[in-house]
Amino acid sequence: MNRFIFFIILIFLFSCGEKNSETKIEVIKEKVVKEYGYTLNNFNIKKDTIESGDSFGLILEKNNLFYPKIYDIVQEAKKVFDIRKINIGRPYTILSSKDSLNKPLVFIYQPNPIDYIVVSLGDSLWAEKKQKEVKLIEFEAMGTIKSSLSETMQELKLSPLLSNELSEIYAWNIDFFRLEKGDNFKILYTSKYVDDSIYIGLNRIHNAYFEHRGKPFYAIEFQTDSIKGMYEYFDDKGKNLRRAFLLSPVQFSRISSRYNLRRKIAYYGKVKPHYGTDFAAPIGTPIRSTAAGRVVKSGYTRANGYYVTVSHNATYSTQYLHMRKRGLKVGTYVEQGDKIGEIGMTGFTSGPHVCYRFWKNGRQVDPLKQKLPEAKPISDILKQKYLTYMRPIKIKLDSMESNLNFEEKLITIP
Repeated sequence: MNRFIFFIILIFLFSCGEKNSETKIEVIKEKVVKEYGYTLNNFNIKKDTIESGDSFGLILEKNNLFYPKIYDIVQEAKKVFDIRKINIGRPYTILSSKDSLNKPLVFIYQPNPIDYIVVSLGDSLWAEKKQKEVKLIEFEAMGTIKSSLSETMQELKLSPLLSNELSEIYAWNIDFFRLEKGDNFKILYTSKYVDDSIYIGLNRIHNAYFEHRGKPFYAIEFQTDSIKGMYEYFDDKGKNLRRAFLLSPVQFSRISSRYNLRRKIAYYGKVKPHYGTDFAAPIGTPIRSTAAGRVVKSGYTRANGYYVTVSHNATYSTQYLHMRKRGLKVGTYVEQGDKIGEIGMTGFTSGPHVCYRFWKNGRQVDPLKQKLPEAKPISDILKQKYLTYMRPIKIKLDSMESNLNFEEKLITIP
């Protein structure tokens, strides 16, 4: 019996020894890091920024490259970018051989977050301008107007560029200087990123909903010409948001005086008909043509100052007064939204503004009271495609939660 127990103990000790003798080897793989088209694991890496007094040649010299090779490298680099204009504070990277020699092989300079210059420093000398991959990330945002659209965007910590985008999309339908408290919006848009996390700017708004004075305005982006890559915005009924005329000749301005045949004009000190609509804005603000047409007058008078008249067709003409300087030449064709001059104070005026005058069938009328013509309607075939495309987007806009904890929300990473 004692022998049996002794034998069992020996077996136990032997098996334990076998297990302890086993050695587990865990292989840890080095994470592969790629940037600028190179696998950085294969190089010694030096990252730095341009400092005051640095020059391209001096940076190379500091990194163990010397003349006459520096001269040869400079000659190649000059073919791609102006080496005299490397800017203080901009980053550069030097990739060197991963051995005891630590020989510089590649110089990479970033003049901005997207572009970068690659200069080969090895046996083969060359230089090339490249761009980082830009990724579009989709967001949704919403807000309620308390005072103005720009202030609301600022309170929500959203890009001010979104205000510009919205004003352009709804330029034919909503006067953004006459918004009311309680008006609200919902938007779906994309922003541009490099290196997955570095924001480099707004791409554009793709779809939007704006409630103004209780009336809903949908704006759904839809491609109307695949060959030209043309996109336009339509409402939930398939109606083009674009009109033949913009509501205002100045983006982000206020109406300082309306069309009024019985207005008392301060400059004259008496009742004198005001045939125009005054849009006040700082001197130098661009004035844009409210519709496509041809410049038929461009000149100066004592009362009007510098002015431009645009003929749009046999029915409509517009005029823009008090420009800072002479506008476009007679005969120039302009598209809707093209700059035709700048806000000034020439002629009889007490402050910087543009007096916008509007003719219909040869008679001056109030443009804000006109039922202006719409843009060319979408074809019946394309309209059916649009309505099918639009429905899920409308549902998405309608279902956006009004009590979002964050007014800006990441929804997709392509």
